Amino acid sequence: MTKLTEYTSYADAQRHFTQQKLWELFDGDKAFLNIAHECIDRHAGDDRTAVILVRANGDDERFGFSELAEISSRFAHYLVERGIEPGDRVAVMLEPSREFYAAMFGAIKMGAIAVPLFTLFGPDGIRLRVQDCEPRLLLTNQEKAALAAGCGSSQVTVVDRAFIDGLERFPSHFAARTRADDLAIFQYTSGTTRELPDAVRHTHRALVTLMSAALYGTGVRPGDRFMCPSSPAWGHGLWHGTLAPLALGVTIGAYAGKFHPERLLQALQDHRFDNISAAATHYRMMRTCGAASRYRYYLDKVSFTGEPIDSETAQFIETTFGRPACSMYGTTEIGVCLVNYPGAQDFTVKPGSLGKAVPGLQVQVQDASGSPCPPGVTGELKLWRRGQWMATKDLGRIDEDGYFWHGGRADDVIISAGWTMSAVEIEDAMLKHPDVKEAAAIGVPDALRGQVVKAFVVTDRDGDDGFVQELQEAVRTRLSQHEYPRRIAFVSELPKTPAGKIHRRKLREQEAAARQQTPDNDQRAAPAVL
Repeated sequence: MTKLTEYTSYADAQRHFTQQKLWELFDGDKAFLNIAHECIDRHAGDDRTAVILVRANGDDERFGFSELAEISSRFAHYLVERGIEPGDRVAVMLEPSREFYAAMFGAIKMGAIAVPLFTLFGPDGIRLRVQDCEPRLLLTNQEKAALAAGCGSSQVTVVDRAFIDGLERFPSHFAARTRADDLAIFQYTSGTTRELPDAVRHTHRALVTLMSAALYGTGVRPGDRFMCPSSPAWGHGLWHGTLAPLALGVTIGAYAGKFHPERLLQALQDHRFDNISAAATHYRMMRTCGAASRYRYYLDKVSFTGEPIDSETAQFIETTFGRPACSMYGTTEIGVCLVNYPGAQDFTVKPGSLGKAVPGLQVQVQDASGSPCPPGVTGELKLWRRGQWMATKDLGRIDEDGYFWHGGRADDVIISAGWTMSAVEIEDAMLKHPDVKEAAAIGVPDALRGQVVKAFVVTDRDGDDGFVQELQEAVRTRLSQHEYPRRIAFVSELPKTPAGKIHRRKLREQEAAARQQTPDNDQRAAPAVL
């Protein structure tokens, strides 16, 4: 019987995909399934590498499936001894490491609900999530222990190398007995700490649903060497960078420590990764660091997610890696729904496009009345699920060939003097200027036009009037005469979500606060320098 993993073409994906064939990729069934068993234990028994840990300081490390199966089992027994029961929440605030995989998979294996937390959270970020999910145990490192203890967690345990060594007294096998519909992971999105998003509650069977996005969004197949530098505290790094490839027995690469783009480029060469999925920000940093030409690459599949990628970076990817940048679009709440089928030789990747729907899913662009928009007309992207159309809160359009195109977040649309403008398109035009490293665009109030575009630019060049005029003219030329930033602020950095996306909402909040202090600024069209 041919498995879905043996098909690589777009035509075969449309012809052969079924939900039942997804289940054939796993040991478990619709009654009983455990994520830790599927990702780790069933691949143990030989010397295959599960994880190549790329560290910022260059001290890389490898963990085998057998090793991770044993230490996660010991950790599961430890949790039982601590009185943790199935359904209890166990928060894991650790960088990718032997300790992280032991704790994460150990908790999932024994039936607890794992809650990954970002290691760079401050006290507000930790406190709000701890108050929301009420973990029985919070596992972290020595550096974060005091901070975590002061944020409302009743039991904080430091998990380090000595702790792992001390687990030798526990058995090296743990029989997982979870049902497929038992909760396994609480995943928080990367919103601001002042507005905590609801935790997305994933069951063990979510791994099966996820696999369609992995097969067609990252193109992962058995035998790949798969690199994802995104933190496993977030959806992309955990589900697409860790769980899905491991479930197929694939060797993954993870990144620990402060991100340095040249360190990642070096790791791609040294470990001969042939498949990479990263955030758009990662690729931009690889482009602007200037070191890409120093290394050799072996990549067959390149994908990105998080936000649209600018055309300059897309060209860099194709020139440097010899493969097109394949968008993978979705949200934490609805999952991945639009992909570019990396590795499919019969699928044409259109630069800038979100691609087409994952097999088995229906996606539409709809107008305000809920009717499908014709090709070329912008509307809201919606996904058909559970008998209704679910809003993605993103805008988009389709073309005559059925490809989807991103139009920005619904709340990132800028309407000025009756004209509707896309922040994404304005940013993309600005990023084509050789002196622009990063750019973000928002709408700010204007007495005459309702709103005008204000751009925030990161550059090494002085932000004088001449540079402002260059940028404005570049956008006018590429888009239209009315569609350009009437105000430009030069900044040292842009606010980003922990997942690396440009945080336009925070820029809008900062602007609103500044207007309250100096309301006259709303009338001023002169460029500002910060």
